[in-house]
Amino acid sequence: MNVVVLTKWVPEPEGTPTIDDDGLLVREGADGALDPGDEYGLEAALQLVETGDGEVTLISMGPEVAHAALQRGLAMGAHKGVRITDDGLRGADALVTAKVLAAAIKRQEFDLVIAGVESTDGYTGTVPAAISELLGVPSLTFARGFHVSDGTITIERQTAAGYDTVTSPLPAVVTVTSGATEPRYPSLKGVMAAKSKPVETLTVSDLGLSAEDVTATQTVTSVSDAPPKQGGEVVEFDDSTSARIADLLAEAKVI
Repeated sequence: MNVVVLTKWVPEPEGTPTIDDDGLLVREGADGALDPGDEYGLEAALQLVETGDGEVTLISMGPEVAHAALQRGLAMGAHKGVRITDDGLRGADALVTAKVLAAAIKRQEFDLVIAGVESTDGYTGTVPAAISELLGVPSLTFARGFHVSDGTITIERQTAAGYDTVTSPLPAVVTVTSGATEPRYPSLKGVMAAKSKPVETLTVSDLGLSAEDVTATQTVTSVSDAPPKQGGEVVEFDDSTSARIADLLAEAKVI
């Protein structure tokens, strides 16, 4: 079982990111980490491979600083990494990101691709599904758990009412929720071993993509601070309370 795990370096998840003059996140020189949401999928991949044969390959797109995310994943136990770094990818939108990652995945022998539900610096949640379409394989989303047997994967898909059971042939792309696993901490031995694990660095041309292929169709036109939260309204209890609550619910389009 060869598993590809999509990983992403993001600006410090608990901090406030810096926006450049062009409206894009400042990544070079900024504090950051492996996206916390990716660790759940990585843990699931490691557990899957540990019960049989195969390897876990990490694939990440980003500037040189993104290497730190790969190192974290390698220290947790992944076998090798691939980083796509190219100046032409600055400002890449979700579709361009999917094209690049799909091209990198095609270079690997894989049975399963695992990703987080969404990144903490983008929150589109569309990249994994786009990758599955570009690869021509099934997409299984919001897995709170899964198992693989006889060339098929079965997931428990998280829903508002519980979960659905979904089965698909392999290869496939799966997104994993934060409740699926409990990510391990890298051991000292793992940190030391990560330094000698192979990491391949690729450019857009290495993937056989053209400048047109990686031209974003969505751009940032402006960035503004979110308005400060306003104080709430206290509704005193009297004969008009019920009517006022109904008016507030109507204004919120709840009723």
